[in-house]
Amino acid sequence: MSEAVIRDVLTSVKTIAVVGASPKTIRPSHSVMAFLQRQGYRCIPINPGLEGQTLLGETVYPNLAAIPFPVDMVDIFRNSEQAGGVVDEAIAIGAKVVWMQLGVIDHDAKRRAEEAGLTVIMDRCPAIEIPRLGL
Repeated sequence: MSEAVIRDVLTSVKTIAVVGASPKTIRPSHSVMAFLQRQGYRCIPINPGLEGQTLLGETVYPNLAAIPFPVDMVDIFRNSEQAGGVVDEAIAIGAKVVWMQLGVIDHDAKRRAEEAGLTVIMDRCPAIEIPRLGL
């Protein structure tokens, strides 16, 4: 993935669905979501076990389809085996970008998303890329 594409994504998206968001502050999904909020992004937590609760000031939704407004990017904090289903949901809701976190790799899902016109970033973390790129 080119730095130009990563930079373009991080400077164009505004609303990010965080799939696998956790209320546990030691979990990467929690700290990354908080970091992204501090950078000015609106982050929507997705966690079926926390549906209807509030996490970092935002209502938690059970899945992407339940979000009642558009999201630009879907940030996946699920294991590689579960990523494909999340990618298919991202395609279905019309997201522009799918971002698979460090260690989350699914080449078939990447291909499906790209064929549907989405930008896919895989095995990277925006909380690492933003400072690295000086954004």
